[in-house]
Amino acid sequence: MTFERLPTHPTAEELIDKAFSRAARAGRAKSGLDAQGSMLQTAANILADNLENLVREWPDFGRIDPFYYELADALVSVDDCRQSLSELSWASRQCREIRGEYQNRLRGDTDTARKLRKQAFARLADVIEEVEGDLARLADARNVLRELPEIDPEEPTIVVAGYPNVGKSTFVNHVTNARNETARYPFTTKQVHVGHVTERYIRYQLVDTPGLLDRAPEERNEIESQALSALTHLADTVLVFVDASETCGYPLTAQLALRDEVLREFDVPVLTVCTKADESRDVEAEYYMSVTEGEGVEEVLGAAIDAVGYEPELPYEG
Repeated sequence: MTFERLPTHPTAEELIDKAFSRAARAGRAKSGLDAQGSMLQTAANILADNLENLVREWPDFGRIDPFYYELADALVSVDDCRQSLSELSWASRQCREIRGEYQNRLRGDTDTARKLRKQAFARLADVIEEVEGDLARLADARNVLRELPEIDPEEPTIVVAGYPNVGKSTFVNHVTNARNETARYPFTTKQVHVGHVTERYIRYQLVDTPGLLDRAPEERNEIESQALSALTHLADTVLVFVDASETCGYPLTAQLALRDEVLREFDVPVLTVCTKADESRDVEAEYYMSVTEGEGVEEVLGAAIDAVGYEPELPYEG
């Protein structure tokens, strides 16, 4: 997954303490000018390397899938993260430059070298304190982004939409033999259901996203709306479930209005499925299904797979 391996981000104070305590140990192992030089090199290297490694661990936002890019932008602002990463890169270079500058000056008597080393330490600390806010911002972003559900944008994906209690989770559980995963988007308390089914050696991903495609657009906040925009990059087809019996607790007119909104939002095949067809079929739909009665389930799944139209890339045959 794009963000799950992001490392723990230290605070500025933790980074400084780590560098200077290691430097003190390095200095005790030597004496005179060698001790001062070893302390300077150790502290500067730890700071520069740690900052550089933090930057390297973040994905290149210009290369990640649009689904995750838009989700990240909705939650933490990609531009802010990029700016903070740029500041950490600057700080890493500054630490190396300070090391190089003072290493060339650590000559002569030990007392003078000690004073110069302390000057270097003060400048190193100033650099780290200057990016204190950037370290904190990236730490907060990391904690949010690591909570994103594990959804593979590379897999052909069927998104299941519809109001609560219309049978989405029941369907996903049924066709995936209940081996689905649950997680949450950081901005909702509702669980995202992700299941997988294999057909003709191709694995398809089924995603039910409560909090995004289970209510009227005007009820979504700004983050949810942008997350829905991200979802448009993920879906290869959408199943909109409607409950004509209205036992779900929502009027059919509202359910069909949500279906029409999905048709406007998604530039992929959208199939209307009447669920609970054993209770009512009083709606115009492409498919009628009752999971409890075992009616139409495989037909709906097959239609969704056909609508995806996924063809794997085969090795070139000359």
